[in-house]
Amino acid sequence: QVQLVESGGGLVQAGESLRLSCAASRTIIWADVMGWYRQAPGKQRELVATISRLGVTNYADSVKGRFTISRDIANNKVYLQMNSLKPEDTGVYYCNARKLATVEDYWGQGIQVTVSS
Repeated sequence: QVQLVESGGGLVQAGESLRLSCAASRTIIWADVMGWYRQAPGKQRELVATISRLGVTNYADSVKGRFTISRDIANNKVYLQMNSLKPEDTGVYYCNARKLATVEDYWGQGIQVTVSS
């Protein structure tokens, strides 16, 4: 098991930047994939970005070129750098840890990001 705690959210204006952090209770390379998801009001949770144990990254088309996922293995943290934020980026952002072989999925409590126009 792993506990995940997000931080760094808030209210910003369009065009500004935020960096989200996810602190894990154990080494992040325990998971096969670490990622960020978001859920806007009235919409389903959607993938934002993931990073595999080997460091391979994947992004939703809507954030490519603006968001960057990274990690600090020594400190058990995953980050999401969000630049050129848009109002449509508004939502609750969740950190996720996934183990594929055992079908384990862990989520943080979520953190609000609001982008005003």
